[in-house]
Amino acid sequence: MNYPPAERQELAERLHGQLVRDPYRWLEDPANPETKTWMAAQDELWTRYTAALSGRDRLRARVAELSATGTVTAPRWHADRQFFLRQVPGQEHAVLYTAGPDGVARALVDPVERDPTGATTLDHWQPDRTGRRLAYQLSRRGNEQSELYVLDVATRTVVDGPIGRCRYSPVAWLADGTGFYYVGATAEGRRVYLHRVGSRRDVPVFGGDAATSYGLGISEDGRWLAVSASAGTYNDLWLADLDASDPETPALREVQVGHPARTVVNVGRDGRLYVVTDAGAPHGRLCTADPEHPEPAHWRELLPEDPTAVLADFTILDGAALARPLLAAGRTRHGIGEIVVHDLATGVVVGNVPLPGLGSVGSLSTRSGGGGHELWFGYTDSVTPPAVYRYDARTGETTPWATAPGTAKVSGVESREVVATSRDGTPVRLVVLSRPSTVSGPRPTILYGYGGFGVTPTPSYSSFALAWVEAGGVFATAHLRGGGEEGEQWHRDGMLDRKQNVFDDAVAAAEALIAHRWTTPRQLGVFGESNGGLLAGAVLTQRPDLVAAAVCSAPVLDMVRYERTGLGPMWTAEYGSADDPDQFRALLAYSPYHRVEPGVKYPAVLFTVFGSDSRVDPLHARKMCAALQHASVGRRPILLRHEADVGHGARAASRGVGLAADMLAFLAAETGLPL
Repeated sequence: MNYPPAERQELAERLHGQLVRDPYRWLEDPANPETKTWMAAQDELWTRYTAALSGRDRLRARVAELSATGTVTAPRWHADRQFFLRQVPGQEHAVLYTAGPDGVARALVDPVERDPTGATTLDHWQPDRTGRRLAYQLSRRGNEQSELYVLDVATRTVVDGPIGRCRYSPVAWLADGTGFYYVGATAEGRRVYLHRVGSRRDVPVFGGDAATSYGLGISEDGRWLAVSASAGTYNDLWLADLDASDPETPALREVQVGHPARTVVNVGRDGRLYVVTDAGAPHGRLCTADPEHPEPAHWRELLPEDPTAVLADFTILDGAALARPLLAAGRTRHGIGEIVVHDLATGVVVGNVPLPGLGSVGSLSTRSGGGGHELWFGYTDSVTPPAVYRYDARTGETTPWATAPGTAKVSGVESREVVATSRDGTPVRLVVLSRPSTVSGPRPTILYGYGGFGVTPTPSYSSFALAWVEAGGVFATAHLRGGGEEGEQWHRDGMLDRKQNVFDDAVAAAEALIAHRWTTPRQLGVFGESNGGLLAGAVLTQRPDLVAAAVCSAPVLDMVRYERTGLGPMWTAEYGSADDPDQFRALLAYSPYHRVEPGVKYPAVLFTVFGSDSRVDPLHARKMCAALQHASVGRRPILLRHEADVGHGARAASRGVGLAADMLAFLAAETGLPL
């Protein structure tokens, strides 16, 4: 290919005694006229390439059909009202609904009603304890810089806002609904504020660090406020009794400060403090305590650690119709969801919640103000669109409560588990989706992974994966270190100076797929998004012989300078900082941008980036694209797909379909999947 010219500058810095070259730093500035010219030429190159892609339109149509199932979420109860999201086929975004005792659903917040272009997204929402007021956050053009509003639920009237710079902020309402705590950003850093509805003056309560993430929680009765602060894997935690202190100056008492653990607390309806923690238990355990004495020395273990399952969620069922109060605990066992029912007083197992299959379980929900005997939860798996189920603790039965609004016919897809062995002997699980084939032998395959931040890629309905499998390909998801599949230690074994374990795991997964004759190096593509884009970049630079193609979507690739842009300052606990000599050496050793070498036959690569991405700056992909276009030999293309007015997260459904079709068409062309 004739790639757009990109000047290689002789720019180098000596960091901790080592010379680090950065020939494409000029591409970091999107306003630079040279950058704009280069980007326009890349857009033209991508357009020419896609014009020759066979089957692209058919893929788009099939992805759209598979996506037309819509979505529905489990209800969240506040007093006698339920709140839930629903997206029907043809809608660009999900709509927030509420329903009262009569069960009649009314739309509360419809992003497209506010913005017919589809560029506005609903980022977060939280009703007060009575269900009469709703705090919700909107952002535009994908920038995720949310503005917060307050809605009167009965009249659907906005009564307050906007409050700016509260990106994905948690909201903790006061008991009387007159105000709430939230997290806002200022020039000095992020802080926890108290906002009184209708007031123009918000009171700073806690915090002030730009690199720290703050969490908020409040008991159902509004009495106990929990505040957490995290700059990485661990968090500090405080608890305040709002009945005994002024909400503007809550008397925050230390629960956990300076301990190497992640802990969440809440005070239940029974007045006990419930503590979910990985302190001394990488898979998590549940303890109880007196909220007047919340320190670890006073914790009493209710649910001990399960060494093969990660504790993800819990809720209490204490309705009058039950013989005894119960506790439902959601866990993931090797990435598969389950719900176990325990005696609330003793923690003894009394049963399991029947599930539709081997898939993912969403957050557990019960009625507020009394718990009742009913439990709601979302469920999905590789071939089942998201639906909501209801469990009745009196009978032990699970029944459908709300199915996906639309339908899509999916059949003939098989799921199998493959176990690979990483370089250091660690077993790595893969879930492989395929159609039964009458033809023996390897097939074009996509290997997907994430491997970071404790995130677990559990089974879920994916129009992207299903469209590929229906076309005759194989789709494999690797459960890599750095994720949360096997608990917090699994996460820690893939972060900081152990990040290379993640890439070794991915390489082992690819080699296992080849050894088991699922695919060959000429038919294998690797795909990852965000931190997964880093994974794909590491695989293609460390083992260019192993894959034929790679898609890096919104990737992190320059690990020497990643912390200077986007949300990079908040990721140093995960990746490390180039300011630290030892961490710098570890970062540079695997940084994909710095591992590009001239004269190497690299795989075909597609970078997909988004103009309003405020998490991962598109500069990573621009610089890496230029470096590969200069260095790679052979005929495999290096391409950049840039999309304006969307960001890192949620987007209009039609734009998601278009992106998926383009990535699939590229991978099909470069791995030999006939369309």
